Amino acid sequence: MTTTIETPRSPRAQHNSQVNLEKWGWIYMRASGVVLVVLIFGHLFVNLVAGEGVKAIDFGFVGGKLSQPFWQIWDTLLLWLALIHGANGMRTIVNDYASNPLVRRIFKGALLASAVLLILLGTLVIYTFNPCPAGSPAELLPSFCPAK
Repeated sequence: MTTTIETPRSPRAQHNSQVNLEKWGWIYMRASGVVLVVLIFGHLFVNLVAGEGVKAIDFGFVGGKLSQPFWQIWDTLLLWLALIHGANGMRTIVNDYASNPLVRRIFKGALLASAVLLILLGTLVIYTFNPCPAGSPAELLPSFCPAK
């Protein structure tokens, strides 16, 4: 039994009018990886090195960070890029190891559903988190909340 493999430069391979999703997934993994390195090390530096270090991380620290638009955008980028990067990597593993088309489709659907759900919930938390709820006793509120 012989198998013929087309040459890479054959007219059929060159004139494919469809978008090459695998190529764009590969490019996304490289680009998002570089951006994620910057975002992660910035996150770690601010949370663990700058200021008082690990002992300063508490509800007030997180609430103070999430009350600033810069950190909301930073954390949103970190969340979205990391989840899409991870889901795309898992999709590649599913494509490599799931030989049954139905199982592959189920796994990829589960990956898509979980990534979308986590992105939506994470984004909702980042932008709706309120460390200063109305009607709370002043002694229970963090120091950055306005006094009433």
